[in-house]
Amino acid sequence: CESQASVGIDLGVSTAVTLSTGEKIDSPKPLKKYLQRMKRRSRQHSRKQNGSANRYKSARKLAKLHARIAHVRQNWTHQTTTDLTRRFAVIGIEDLNVRGMIANEKLARSINDIGFYEFRRQLEYKAALVGGTVVVVNRWFPSSKTCSSCGTKRDAMPLSVREWTCAHCGAEHDRDINAA
Repeated sequence: CESQASVGIDLGVSTAVTLSTGEKIDSPKPLKKYLQRMKRRSRQHSRKQNGSANRYKSARKLAKLHARIAHVRQNWTHQTTTDLTRRFAVIGIEDLNVRGMIANEKLARSINDIGFYEFRRQLEYKAALVGGTVVVVNRWFPSSKTCSSCGTKRDAMPLSVREWTCAHCGAEHDRDINAA
């Protein structure tokens, strides 16, 4: 592996990947970008008569759009995971309950659009290829609430709190960077 540095990764909805170095990597969010077009094509397709040539053409158009969305997501995931495994020898990532998170209707589309599980899967196999290590952190570890400077744990912190100051040492933290 080229680099001997280590990094922590926090996966999120607003910013897809936040590194402990302070770097934030956004996802192209292809589903969000093409959703209106996909709904329109799907509606047009459902109106075509079964077995007709126009329905066949419509199905191909819809399938092509689905493939485009999948390819954009796949390309971003491959490029980002390859870059991270080349730059860092040790990568820490949280063990997310993706299935449980997808059960939340408000978050499901955004989580699937980024592809949390696939991101972690690719990180693990690519790190193994280049001789790196992926450390999976327990999902119950309070990474967002624990001060990265002094280790003091805050009692409660709602998701709406994005930045906070440690009461013990006075360090100011961005929630995502601190969690990473």
